[in-house]
Amino acid sequence: MKTLVAAAILFFALNLVRAEMQTPVPLWPNGAPGALGTASNDIPTITPYLCESNATGAAMVICPGGGYAHLAPHEGNDYALWLNQHGVTCFVLKYRLGSSGYHHPAMLNDAARTVRWVRAHADDFKIDSHRVGIMGSSAGGHLASTLVTHFDLGDTNSTDVVERQSSRPDLGILCYAVITLGDFTHKGSLHNLLGTNPPPELVKYLSNELQVSPNTPTCFLWTTFEDQAVPMENTMQFAEALRKNHVPFALHVYEKGGHGMGLKDKPPFAHPHPWAGDCLFWLKENKFVN
Repeated sequence: MKTLVAAAILFFALNLVRAEMQTPVPLWPNGAPGALGTASNDIPTITPYLCESNATGAAMVICPGGGYAHLAPHEGNDYALWLNQHGVTCFVLKYRLGSSGYHHPAMLNDAARTVRWVRAHADDFKIDSHRVGIMGSSAGGHLASTLVTHFDLGDTNSTDVVERQSSRPDLGILCYAVITLGDFTHKGSLHNLLGTNPPPELVKYLSNELQVSPNTPTCFLWTTFEDQAVPMENTMQFAEALRKNHVPFALHVYEKGGHGMGLKDKPPFAHPHPWAGDCLFWLKENKFVN
């Protein structure tokens, strides 16, 4: 009986520690720029997921999908727990959404601020500020692909130490991502991001296959042939743009899987989809995992 009680206390203590580690933090303590109010949906946050013992010093910002209308937990929490198992400290972003009245640039501002915030707090979390990646699925993949193509190096004159940091991720992981806002886009994501009848120049600006440059960081891309919601052309066009700009990348197109499957398992991920193993191999090559 004493053994069972001790085990129960240890289990409770570990989960209490995990809960404290996973407390959302507002990205802007005094309110986000352009906020429409002070409700939860108006306050972008990041939730840290810390490694218990095997941290490699690498960090990943995670943008869940959901068509810019909601945020899918299995593309945020589940990814973070999976990467934690392999030593990557994670930060899940709750960004502002079209369903709450927000449009571009609110989402990009939230993602950029997150990468800056992680770098500014690198010492606090014992991470390497030069190994900060971004990961996104579906519309979250569009947000991630937007940041890897629309970053800046920070404002060195800012009084805010966070804003002095670069928003350029060191790598990107794009899972069945919305990339283009053109012929092969996901219409719901487009409308939630830009509203109805957006100006053509803005559609082009956020069609990220058109915005790749030689300074875009290396990326891991994957999609499925069966995806009817976000056609594989999104991923293929981005890969082609990376190739033309001499940016290294890994590309995987799987026959089966459809859209939105994430890891296709629940923690502790005994049988994840093969993309997870391919991604870990790539992360090891890029010195994010051991």
